Order: sequence, then C-alpha cells, then structure tokens
Amino acid sequence: MTIKNLDTVKNATGTPDVDQPWKELGLKEDEYSRIREILQRRPTGAELAMYSVMWSEHCSYKSSKVHLKQFGDKAPASDAMLVGIGENAGVVDVGQGYAVTFKVESHNHPSYIEPYQGAATGVGGIVRDILAMGARPVAVVDPLRFGAADHPDTRRVLPGVVAGIGGYGNCLGLPNIGGEVVFDPCYQGNPLVNAGCIGVMRHEDIHLAQASGTGNKVILYGARTGGDGIGGVSVLASETFESTGPAKRPAVQVGDPFQEKLLIECTLEIFAEKLVAGIQDLGGAGLSCATSELASAGSGGMRVELDTVPLRDSSLSPEEILMSESQERMCAVVEPDKVDRFMEICEKWDVIATVIGEVTEGTRLEIFWHGEQIVDVPPRSVAHDGPVYHRPYARPDWQDALQADDANKLARPANSAELREQVLRLVSSPNQASKAWITDQYDRFVQGNTVLAQPEDAGMVRIDEESNLGVAMATDGNGRFAKLDPYAGAQLALAEAYRNVAASGAKPLAISDCLNFGSPEDPAVMWQFAEATRGLADGCLQLGTPVTGGNVSLYNQTGETAIHPTPVVAVLGVIDDVTRRTPIAFKEEGQLLYLLGETREEFGGSAWSQVIHDHLGGLPPKVDLDREKLLGEILISASRDGMIDAAHDLSDGGLIQAVTESCLRGGKGARLVVPDGLDAFTVLFSESAGRAVVAVPRSEETRFTDMCGARGLPATRIGVVDGEEVEVQGEFSIPLGELRTAHEGTIEALLA
Repeated sequence: MTIKNLDTVKNATGTPDVDQPWKELGLKEDEYSRIREILQRRPTGAELAMYSVMWSEHCSYKSSKVHLKQFGDKAPASDAMLVGIGENAGVVDVGQGYAVTFKVESHNHPSYIEPYQGAATGVGGIVRDILAMGARPVAVVDPLRFGAADHPDTRRVLPGVVAGIGGYGNCLGLPNIGGEVVFDPCYQGNPLVNAGCIGVMRHEDIHLAQASGTGNKVILYGARTGGDGIGGVSVLASETFESTGPAKRPAVQVGDPFQEKLLIECTLEIFAEKLVAGIQDLGGAGLSCATSELASAGSGGMRVELDTVPLRDSSLSPEEILMSESQERMCAVVEPDKVDRFMEICEKWDVIATVIGEVTEGTRLEIFWHGEQIVDVPPRSVAHDGPVYHRPYARPDWQDALQADDANKLARPANSAELREQVLRLVSSPNQASKAWITDQYDRFVQGNTVLAQPEDAGMVRIDEESNLGVAMATDGNGRFAKLDPYAGAQLALAEAYRNVAASGAKPLAISDCLNFGSPEDPAVMWQFAEATRGLADGCLQLGTPVTGGNVSLYNQTGETAIHPTPVVAVLGVIDDVTRRTPIAFKEEGQLLYLLGETREEFGGSAWSQVIHDHLGGLPPKVDLDREKLLGEILISASRDGMIDAAHDLSDGGLIQAVTESCLRGGKGARLVVPDGLDAFTVLFSESAGRAVVAVPRSEETRFTDMCGARGLPATRIGVVDGEEVEVQGEFSIPLGELRTAHEGTIEALLA
C-alpha cells in the first residue's frame, strides 16, 4: 500500500496554499473559507470530502433550518411523544407498553437518474432509519409523483420506480400498505419518490444515535463499502438538473434487499441482548455522517482507522470511502466486553463486522489511513453546526394573477348527458383512476398483520395479536392546492391525511413530513417553502399532532422550471382494536349514505378543473381545522361503537370519486339524491374539505344522526346502497361495469 500522495493533517498544515476542488464538491466560497476558519488551516482532502457531503443541502438543511424551527417552537403538548425531531426517526407511545417509530424521506433525484435502484435504495434507507431506533420494521408506504401520464419519459421512470419499490420491499417481507401516485407535467424532469416506514418496539428498547463511553468500540457491520453512491443523495439532491451536464448515474446507490434482511434480523438480535450503547445507519453521506453524528451526539471524541473498512473495490481512496453511500451498512458503539458476542451474532447471520475505531476522551473526530492522520475535526462542526442560510424570499409576482383566475367560473356541464360524460372522464383520468396496476406489484399482506391497505383511505397493521392493538398511516399532499396557496395547501395536506386516518377508525397521534420544493436560491420557491412550513406548524398545533421528524427535498427543478410546492404529510394513528376498523367498501344493500360536513362551490385546483379544462387557478378549498378535528372524533366514535359500516373521505374528485371507489370496492351500487339548496354538479365535483361519506346501517341511523346533531356536525342523508349502478336521481345512471371499465383500465393502458 502506497501513501505517497496522501493528504495528511500534517501536510495540510504545512501547505496552506494548495488549490482544492471545493467548488466541484458543491461548496460555496464562503463555506470553504469557514471550514478553513474552523480548522485554522486548509482541510485535507478527506476533511474536504466530509464537509462537502455533510454541508450539502440534503444533509445539513442549511436553507430550511430557520423555518423548520417552527415545528419545535409551535409543537403541541403531547403525552404520546417519546422521541422527537433530531433522531433518525420520531417515536410515539401507542399504549400497552408499545412504541411506534415512523418517518418519511425522499429519494427523488436518484430515482430519476436510475429509477429501479433509486427507488429500491430509498426503501432500504428509510427501513434502516427505523431499525436504528431499536424497532422492528413492520410496514412501508410510498407517496409518488410523476410527470404527465402519457409522456414517454414517464414510461421509463414509473415502471422502474414501482419495480424497485416492490422488488426491495417484497424481498424484505414488509407489506406496502399506503401512499399515492400523482401525475402532473410539473414533475416531468423531477419525479418525487418519497418512502416511509413504520416500526414497532417496547418502550425500553428505544436506541439513540450517540457515541459515549471512553474505550467503547466503533463497529461497522453489514455490506462492504463500494464505489456506488459516492456523492449520492448528499450531493445529487443538492443541485438542480440541467438539460446538459455530466452523467450522474454513478452517484446512485445499488441495493441488495437480501443483505438488508440479514442486517435487520442481526441487528434485532443484537438489540435483544442489549449489546449496543449507540447506533446509526449509513445512509446519506455514508461514513462521514455516521462517524460525525455519533461523535457529535456523544460525550467524547472518536478515533477511526479507515483502512480497516471492508471494501468491494480496493482502489477506493480515503475520500471515496468517506463519501460512499453504499447500502446495507450500520455503525454501532459497543462496550469492549460485549464485542465478542456482537461479532458472534454477526457471524451467525453472515454479516461482515469490523472494529474500525473507538470512543476517545477528547473532543475531536480523528481518522487515520495506514497510521497517517487524514482527519482531525470537531465532529459537531461537521454534523450539526453547518451553514445556516436566511435565504431571501418573496411572494411571486404571478401569484395574484394565478389566484384571480377563478376555477369557479369555468364552463360547467350544460345538461345531464354532459354531467354523466364528465363523471366518466374524471374517474378514468390518470390521477383518479385505479392504481391497482401499481399496487398489485407490492406485497400488501405479507406477515399476516395487514388489515387495511391500498386503495383504502389509510393503511393499517395489527401490532399485538392478543389485544388487536393496531396503527394506521395515511400520506397526502396536493401540489396544485399548494401552488395556489402554499400556507393553505400544506394545511389541506395535513387535514386530508388526518381525515383518512380517522376515517379508518384510528385516532391521529403525530405526523412526519417530506417537504418537496424547487431551488431555494429562487425567492419565489423559498416563499412557498416558508408559507407551507408555517401553515403546517400552525395546523399541527391546532390539531394537536406534533411533528416527530421528516425530510426536506429541495432543488426539485430542471433549469428554471420548479415542481409545484409539494408538502407530503404522513399522519400516524392508533386503534385499540383493529377488528373495529372502517373500510371504504359499500357492501350491504340498504345501507344509508350520509354526507358529513358542508359542501361549497370550491373548484380551485380541483380534479374537475384539471381533467375537464386543464386549468389551474383560483383559491384552494377553505381549511377549517376545528371542523376536521370534530369530523375525526365523529368518525372514530362511530367506528368504535359500530354505527357505520364504511367511510370514505372526500378529497380529490369530490363525492362522485369517493362513491365510485366505495361502490367498486364493495361491488354494490348506490342511488344518490341531490340535497336541497345544491345543484348536482357542485354536489358531485366540489372538493370542499372537512367532509366524508359514510354508510350507516338502518338500525343505527337514529343513534348516528343524534350524535352528529349533538356535536354540531352537518350530516345529510344523500342516498342508499342499492343495485348495480351509480344513479344520481333526476340526472343519470352508470352501470358498475361501465364505471369499472373506465376506472380500472387507464394506468395499464398508458404503460403497456
């Protein structure tokens, strides 16, 4: 091994004027100057590599930190919160001694470059975040956004992303229980691949990412380190895509789900024997992140012998090893007398494990390469004290004109025949059509604990087989609403996810978020981000659902074209008995259909305006979070007390979309009447928030309506489950067979 050209700390001290590729690594000139100021010398090549990935937008949140503070400053009081923002994932108490950890993250940029591996490693990364908290992963979700459904590049990206999600998650044996698929031209060059995971543990099994205890060993275990993913999400997700430029494919990680499955079982056995004092997964920024974050969160320093890291490629330089984002790796801090047992368990599971360093008395992170020191940094300066930008932001000059372009003034159907035709166009449009072609590629019921999954309002899994305790999760986000009004759009995403969880019968507890936006260097984009963050923080405070953690994905932009602001919100809820869950299906003839909430003429950003008129303008539906909370309480109580047989929230596509989905799900038709004071068009297509449609057994009608009346929630009888068609009295009828053909054939036809 030659170290002839090795850039050591000693060499860096003695050669202050060496040119360094800080710009090529994504650093700004003032950031490079600050690194020199922190170290009181120029950085070594290895130090420069570490700072470049850890100070990237994806890892440091340098443009978003000042706004994300609101999630802590405005956090509602919550008895359920056990671990909040700052760890790998948040943790909440769900009762009976169980804790649930959950999080949503983005893998957007890698998934555009290499759809299969980008999406697959997004699943792998979020699963390891959950595992690192001490939990067994029990389910995954995937909110997805693609460009126009009929665009040729969508046919390249979507099948690869879906295959990657299914291939990795199915091999892990994790049910995929939720998410969404949305098409819009704004995502053409920047698809959004967000991944979420839920994990379960006992309270006493929570683990944190910290390295404490002088002399404790630092063990790297899992897959060997390779050249894939060098500068992956850390750099790749911190710049916009240009139409021309260098190939980015080598920056995409390569996943091995079978290695990850071994890593999961190995780690859970290690946890069971209480062998670790601290643990961190290796995701974005790889070893640079794991070592600096563990040391920064601990009480001492850390010394690492980098040349002991097991490699797949012996030609890798120290800088490349530190930047590599190779998958299926974990870093544990272990007391010396427990190392042998730790290694035995790893050997049992055929997982490579290597002691690469130890916790020291000092305050520095020191890394050596064949005895030569190549890193000597304060770990906090790398992991937590990166740049903080107060980016300029301003309401864009086009916002007023966009909001003034009122969707309520668009031409409406002139007669019943046109109304019927527009219903069929809506339910067969790519965003409203069945996503079964996609979700059927995911195993939704593996492990046998899934009780609700797509296309239900929320996914739900049982976590205790004796008591039937369960948790539910829904993810939602409407970029069209957020484009019209980012503040209201973020609250509408929160309200919809909250409503979906409540409609399943579960009580919403907390949220995770994935905030997807364009370039933070654009003041208009930063205004969107600031408004959406403010809206989400205010909304969570009002609903009493704290933010436990999440992810920010910026630079979702190609040239000057940014995506719609897309805050995706994941709400986690708990249900005492999953056998009392509420599905969306209308199954029994004679069930009475009630519309809960108030319907107004609100079509800004609606599915109808998009499908029929290709229009985006006006204002989104009004948000009333007190009403959302009341609706949630009614839905949960009605589910628990057996007053409703089915429930479906009203959101994209309005009442007719919800009724279509519930009828097709249960194989039963419905006869609908238009309530007094409203017209059929508004009743069918309005997207007013705070609403749901429920199927009530005749025997429970009085009890249910009395409850709604006593609580002040409008409940209007709008029909009955009956026959084999959807009929709107006085307007039209559509046989279920015709609806099914329209609703279920779209996606497969587009992607064939």
